[in-house]
Amino acid sequence: MIDKRIHWGRIILGAFFTELAIFAVFIPIVLKYGNEPAAYSVPPLALVMTFVFSVWTAQKAESRFVLHGVLVGVVATAMYVALTFAQPEPFIYYVAHALKILGGAAGGRFVEKRRRIPQPVS
Repeated sequence: MIDKRIHWGRIILGAFFTELAIFAVFIPIVLKYGNEPAAYSVPPLALVMTFVFSVWTAQKAESRFVLHGVLVGVVATAMYVALTFAQPEPFIYYVAHALKILGGAAGGRFVEKRRRIPQPVS
């Protein structure tokens, strides 16, 4: 029997760590190069960090791996919007939000594919 629960605690934690990791890399880039060049680092950071923490989140799930990953991206986006009080953003940030969701789905799919690989018999 497959457990179909959605692990909300892990999703929220994965989303929080995603945003924390993005900020941890973004802030030093801003300090060294300024706002405009740093803004272009956000989309790849969003994709990679969400992928990493979606893999971490989906590993504990028994099913719905892609859904868990997508939810990490959606919750991370919601956290960012709440943190900035939904202020207008440059277009590149909207791209980054979409990439968070895509990165989350990719992370969930990665875990799903790893689970389906038959284990060698000893």
